[in-house]
Amino acid sequence: MQGCCPTMPLKFDPPQRQSAVRPAIALRTALGRYGVSDLRSDVLAGLVVGVVALPLSMALAIASGVPPQFGLYTAIVAGAVTALLGGSMRQVSGPTAAFVVLLVPVTQQFGPGGLMLATLLAGIILVGMALARLGRLILFIPFPVTTGFTTGIAIVIASMQLKDFFGLPIARMDEHFIARLGQIGSALGQLSWPDFAVGVLTLGLLTVLPRVVRSVPAPLLALPAAALVGWGLQQAGLPVHTIHSRFGGVPQALPSVMWPWQAPGADGAPLGMSFELLRALIGPAFAIAMLGAIESLLSAVVADGITGDEHDPDTELFAQGVGNIAAPFFGGFAATGAIARTATNIRAGARSPVAAVVHALFILIAILALAPALGYLPMAGLAAMLLITARNMAELRHVVHTLRVAPRGDTLVLLLCITLTVLFDMVVSVSVGVVLAALLFMGRMADLARAEEVLGGHPHLREPLPPGVLLYQIAGPLFFGAARKAVGALRVIQDGVRIVILDMTAVPMMDATGLVNLESTMDRLHNDGVYVVIAGIQAQPHALMVRAGWRNRGWLTIYRNFEDAVVFTRTLAASDLEHRPAAN
Repeated sequence: MQGCCPTMPLKFDPPQRQSAVRPAIALRTALGRYGVSDLRSDVLAGLVVGVVALPLSMALAIASGVPPQFGLYTAIVAGAVTALLGGSMRQVSGPTAAFVVLLVPVTQQFGPGGLMLATLLAGIILVGMALARLGRLILFIPFPVTTGFTTGIAIVIASMQLKDFFGLPIARMDEHFIARLGQIGSALGQLSWPDFAVGVLTLGLLTVLPRVVRSVPAPLLALPAAALVGWGLQQAGLPVHTIHSRFGGVPQALPSVMWPWQAPGADGAPLGMSFELLRALIGPAFAIAMLGAIESLLSAVVADGITGDEHDPDTELFAQGVGNIAAPFFGGFAATGAIARTATNIRAGARSPVAAVVHALFILIAILALAPALGYLPMAGLAAMLLITARNMAELRHVVHTLRVAPRGDTLVLLLCITLTVLFDMVVSVSVGVVLAALLFMGRMADLARAEEVLGGHPHLREPLPPGVLLYQIAGPLFFGAARKAVGALRVIQDGVRIVILDMTAVPMMDATGLVNLESTMDRLHNDGVYVVIAGIQAQPHALMVRAGWRNRGWLTIYRNFEDAVVFTRTLAASDLEHRPAAN
């Protein structure tokens, strides 16, 4: 087989034509033209992504309130499963920073077992969303909303890393942002200078190295350097907190199969299973599922923009759901498509989902071979890496650009979503943001809807209309936010008018409210002795009118073609109005 060109976009049949999700469509499409050169590229890309994901997965697990191996198990199981079953050619899945703000409260209240069970429920919800064909609907969430809650999450994540970055003796961080800042401020007097020094060193290396050494992932150089410095400080009698000192190291073993509800709860005892527990976890599970759906599909869109591929959103949601169902049975927790790792995968030359599978295998091998060495990684160094992740996640450049150029309404939505995410949570932020953005959109659409009398020429009128005939042009969607305004001009018709033509050529859709408002206006015209001709009606409004029984009215005629409606009107105007024809 011939290897495909690395820049060749791989596209599927348009997903909307399919009646069901298509598991593994990306892998099956890639293997149809796979060759040795593709395998070589995928292996190299997978190794690069694995190097980046290894410490990041541990750091995200720690940030979520569980031991580091949980993050590694998540990257292995969820990363491999979603790659094998997914609908995106080059996406890499695993634990992500966006989940941290949702997972920490679950871990604090229900322990690791609760976190795993909530992930399992979220996976089931994601599969249900995929089977309901909701993949494309997720992409309708407005840009100010996604940017707002992503920036807010980045701020929250950054605040959660300050404890380890400064080496502060805080037993448990408060889950509320303002209170957390108060905790940090009160504890700054007990700052650990060795931890702080390691954190600053790591932060500096992670900032500078990508500009100097582009061929090697920065964490591969920065974190070992931080570990060496930390070891040297410890040898000098200056203690530095590490994975080993905090968690006893990383187990040098494969993840074992377990029932999520048998994992430890907040009190250390097995969590158990009950209806009350499921009811308490369904809210967090829904939030995890929604964030996972949004982030994975946005990541797939970003990947498509870079490569020219076309992902299948419903299949990708299905794969993410199955990955989140599988991960908890091996000690993992919530996973989704990771934009940073996906972009790294693409830049490293990945050609297919095989690269993401290689990344998972690399992490698995690293656990077996390097687990003792991983225990030397300093907590401050991992915190510094998450601070860089939060900075990249915030995308302040895009936020500033949006604030500078966006309409005032979009700016309000953006700032409100940031604030609500920081002070409350992502669910509140997205709910309020989407509702407000929808209201603003409806207001803008309402501004476009109008009905006005055509006093001058009309592009489809070759001769003036007969006396007593008025032509009104209705334009824009007649939905509940715009209908009343659009038909307002028809409320007053001057004396002597016998026929009114409503040109609806520019009305693409109409909902029930538009139907009621238009019907009320036409009833008023009928009561005034005016015959109504609807001209140029499009398919959707026409079907709605037919279902409403409008064709059976003797004072109304509906034409799909504007010219035919004008011919009919001229004939009607010239005839005896006492003998008007029945509706067409």
